[in-house]
Amino acid sequence: MMLCSALAARERCAGVALVVAHPDDETLALGGLFAHVPGLLLVHVTDGAPRSLPDASRHGLSARDYAAVRAAELDRALAIAPVPGLRRVMLGLPDQDAALHIETIASALAGLFHRHAIDAVMTHAYEGGHPDHDAVACAVQRAADGCAVVNFAGYHAGPDGAFVTSFLPGGAVTTLALDAAERAQRRAMLDCFVTQSDILSRFTDGHVQLRPAPAYDFAQPPHAGLLNYERWGWPMTGTRFRALACEAPAA
Repeated sequence: MMLCSALAARERCAGVALVVAHPDDETLALGGLFAHVPGLLLVHVTDGAPRSLPDASRHGLSARDYAAVRAAELDRALAIAPVPGLRRVMLGLPDQDAALHIETIASALAGLFHRHAIDAVMTHAYEGGHPDHDAVACAVQRAADGCAVVNFAGYHAGPDGAFVTSFLPGGAVTTLALDAAERAQRRAMLDCFVTQSDILSRFTDGHVQLRPAPAYDFAQPPHAGLLNYERWGWPMTGTRFRALACEAPAA
């Protein structure tokens, strides 16, 4: 995969889109490496604020105020790693609702990829870690239309329920070891997301993992056993997600 090898060599990568579910996902994907993607099209699908779960109230905030806090965290993080010619798009869906809007997301992405002459898209893997991650993976696959698609490592539940921050088995993985300056930049960006510190503390700041995206079958679970978000007891289940994914037509 050309994008993986170019980033590994720290070469300039043009015509790239990074499509993520939430503020902070972009840092997990490219933290420490943003300097190598001038003109990046950065798309955030949700505002990071669930409407029906206790995330906002845990911080003493309304959903609207929580979304504003998360947007401010993102702005601070991106200021640490300015990208020449960065193009930002916020689709603004509620956190944890992306699976309800796969067709809409895919249609918006297809238009953006065409309008901005995108050749390669980096996005989430389909691994059952978070329903928004899986929905974005599905929408990107439907919208890609010839673009090369690369996954970055997020998280999923291991067989024993452990929180795993590497890919599920399958496909060639490129591990990009970060040098001291890159690690420092990545850590500084991650530290901006105070509201997400519990999750982000489980990730290393020493490397980035990428791989060419498989041709996912969203009618099938990503792995056997309970998905991570099923273990968390959220309203979205794997069965419901797969039904929604199968209902969504290609962009």
